[in-house]
Amino acid sequence: MTSKMRILITGGAGCLGSNLIERYLPRGHEVLAIDNFATGNRQVVPEGIDGLTVVEGSIADKALVDQCFASFKPTHVIHSAAAYKDLNDWAEDTATNVTGSIHVARAAESAGVKRIVNFQTALCYGRPDTVPIPVDAPARPFTSYGISKTAGEQFMMMGSVLTVSLRLANITGPRLAIGPIPTFYTRLKEGKSCFCSDTQRDFLDMEDFFTVMDIVLGEDAPTGIFNISTGEGKSIKDVFEAVAAYLGVDAGEVPIVPPGDDDVPAVVLDPAETKNRLGWSAEIGFEDTINRMLAWYDRHGVSAIYSHLATPGQASDGQ
Repeated sequence: MTSKMRILITGGAGCLGSNLIERYLPRGHEVLAIDNFATGNRQVVPEGIDGLTVVEGSIADKALVDQCFASFKPTHVIHSAAAYKDLNDWAEDTATNVTGSIHVARAAESAGVKRIVNFQTALCYGRPDTVPIPVDAPARPFTSYGISKTAGEQFMMMGSVLTVSLRLANITGPRLAIGPIPTFYTRLKEGKSCFCSDTQRDFLDMEDFFTVMDIVLGEDAPTGIFNISTGEGKSIKDVFEAVAAYLGVDAGEVPIVPPGDDDVPAVVLDPAETKNRLGWSAEIGFEDTINRMLAWYDRHGVSAIYSHLATPGQASDGQ
């Protein structure tokens, strides 16, 4: 990785963006985070942190994006911002995920940015023909989020700046507050019943995600599109049983319900090409991944707002 970076992170208050801020600030890199706080949380990017600048606004605002690039002069961009809150708000998804991506790509060209890392949803593959899904499988998204993110990725890849697009598995780590893991943890602790959708996903530990980020931010790292995953599919029932085992709960039989009309039965990405080109593969197994996430909940609760950054006059609590 480059010795000293000025990193502009879109969506810096989201789960991935905020974890990356907590990784790179202590290493001496400077960070500017842009977030409109539609889904991100202000508490995880507090004011007054050395090396961190926080700008509230949307990447759909071209003037704001251009001003941030011109004033901060980033060397690297991590494009983590995404609109996904309302499944039926096609206009907002398009404004952020497509037009916003164009603004970021063009501003990066004008600012002489060395490298962009774009985050892409695995839903870009739609309902795949084969599982695990190879990185050269056709993109067939069918939701507003998937369609707009895929268009945004294609525009990002058209730019003149060296660009890496990471198609991501389900990443687990601090502040993950949505999905089956926190849901089962909360409900089982409260003695409530659960159900499992008859679907399969792959789960990647945040530390493995950090490792690949360090690689792709490197000066001579390959560019292009990569699947970032373990390649190992796990059913939602597997997740349920892992959470129950961690909590020491005898949960008994759990109902299995069919996936909804807008769901995909199996989203498991094949990382073979990533291993070949980047020399990266996940190191942390499924059980350890789940248990590490649950141990974080034990310490901090199921919360999207707990920050490991030190606010002025306070010491940060390391993970």
